[in-house]
Amino acid sequence: MAVVVEASVDAVGSAHNLEHLFAHEAPLALSEFRRVLRTEGFVLVTMPDLQQVAELVAADNLEAAAYLSARGPIAALDMLYGFRPAIAQGNAFMGHRPESAGLAAASRPRLRAGGSPGWRGATAQPLR
Repeated sequence: MAVVVEASVDAVGSAHNLEHLFAHEAPLALSEFRRVLRTEGFVLVTMPDLQQVAELVAADNLEAAAYLSARGPIAALDMLYGFRPAIAQGNAFMGHRPESAGLAAASRPRLRAGGSPGWRGATAQPLR
C-alpha cells in the first residue's frame, strides 16, 4: 500500500485476506491500514473465527457446509486450510497460514476489553 498517501482514505476493507499472510506479515498489513486511514476512518476486516471452527471440528462437522459463499459451500476444513476446490485447481495462494488465522480469536479478548493499541473503538463480532 506504499502508493497510498498517509491519512488519505475514509475506510479500508479486507475480506478474507489476513489469514493468507504469515504471522510476521499481519502486523505490517494492519499498520498499513492504520497509516492510510484518516483520523475518523474505519477498517472492516473479515476472517475465519477459530472459535467457530473449533466448535464445528468438535461436533465432527469437518466437511459439512458451515455457510454458503459466492464460490460455493465453505466447511470447517476450508476455514482452517483454505478453500479446497481453488487449491485443488492449482491456486496455492488460496491456502491459509494457520498461525495467522488465529489473529481473530487471539485479538477478541483485547477488543472486548476496550480496544487495541492504536485502534479506537475496535470490536470483534462473529458473522453467523
